[in-house]
Amino acid sequence: MRIDGKVVLITGASEGIGAACAAAFGKRGARLSLVARSEEKLRRAGGPDAQVTAGDITLPEVREAAVRATLDRFGVVDILINNAGMGLYAPSWKTPPAEARALFDLNFFAPLALVQLVAPAMRERRSGLIVNISSVAGRVTLPWFTLYSASKYALCALTDGLRMELKRDGVETMTVCPGYVRTGFQEHALGGGPPPRIARGKQFAITPAQCAERIVRGVERGARTVMAPRANWLLVLAERLFPSQVDAQLAAILHDV
Repeated sequence: MRIDGKVVLITGASEGIGAACAAAFGKRGARLSLVARSEEKLRRAGGPDAQVTAGDITLPEVREAAVRATLDRFGVVDILINNAGMGLYAPSWKTPPAEARALFDLNFFAPLALVQLVAPAMRERRSGLIVNISSVAGRVTLPWFTLYSASKYALCALTDGLRMELKRDGVETMTVCPGYVRTGFQEHALGGGPPPRIARGKQFAITPAQCAERIVRGVERGARTVMAPRANWLLVLAERLFPSQVDAQLAAILHDV
C-alpha cells in the first residue's frame, strides 16, 4: 500500500510505539489522526497538522469522537492502527477480576470496537487496512504476564479472523508482534514487574523508531504479520516444534533459576 496521502488513525499515539508510528507515517506523507489521554503529548507527536483526540480509548464516547473527528476533517479512515495497550505482571490465578477486565478492555475490546466503527465504511469503499499491535506474547505465552498474553492472543485471533471475513470486501489486516521495545511499558503496567532476567535484557531491546519502521514497511508490502525484531520468529518456531522445552525455559526465567 502506498502511504502518501492516506489517512491514518493511531491509538496510544502520545509516546512509545504510537508516537514513533506517527512520525514514521507522517514522514511518508500520511495524514494523521491521533488518540491518547494526553493532548499535549499528542500535539508534540503529530505536529500542527494532525487531528488530535484526547481521552481514554476504553470509553465509547472517546472512540466515537475520534472516528467522527477524523471523518469530519479528512472524510475517510484509510488505515486504523490499534496500538494502545498495557501490561500486567501478575499470576493469573490471583489477579483481581477487575484488573483482568481492565486489561482486556484496553487490549482487546477497545480495538474491536474501533474496528466495528471503521469497517463498514471501509467495506463500502472496498479499501482499507486494519493494523493491530499485538506482541510476541500473543504468539508464545509468557508466564510472567499470562493474562497479557491471553489478551494479545485474542487480538491476533481477531486480526486473522477479520482478514478472512473482509477478504471479499477489499479490506486487509496486519498483525504486529513487537518483542522488547524501549518504551515506558513496564512503568505503565497495571501491576507487578518482570522477572530479573527479563529486566536485565533491556539492553537488547529495539527502539520505538525501529519498531515503527518495521510497521511502515509491513504496510507498504502488504504483510500479514510483522515481527519486531524478526528474531522473534525463532521463538515462535521453537515453541511450535519443541513446546515442552520452551515451556521449561520460560518457567525457569519466571522463577529465576
